[in-house]
Amino acid sequence: MTDTDWPLWEVFVRSRRGLSHTHAGSLHAPDAAFALRNARDLYTRRGEGVSLWVVPSSAITASSPDEKDPFFEPAADKPYRHPTFYEIPEGVKHL
Repeated sequence: MTDTDWPLWEVFVRSRRGLSHTHAGSLHAPDAAFALRNARDLYTRRGEGVSLWVVPSSAITASSPDEKDPFFEPAADKPYRHPTFYEIPEGVKHL
């Protein structure tokens, strides 16, 4: 098996100042342990990361940008999800 046959992994890094992991890039590796070591070497060379996630690209399911309108449209027709018609009682300080 050559490195071009290795599965593709997506790398997510949490920075020192960040609260969440962000996508940093992709790499090929034969297994998760190798992917994690390579991700450390490639994406945290300057010590900017405190946590890494590596996920097989085949495990990620994403919505299509071409279907964004029909995919996200159903949420817009449910006005009860947006508290724009509630009246807040007087005296309530933190809601």
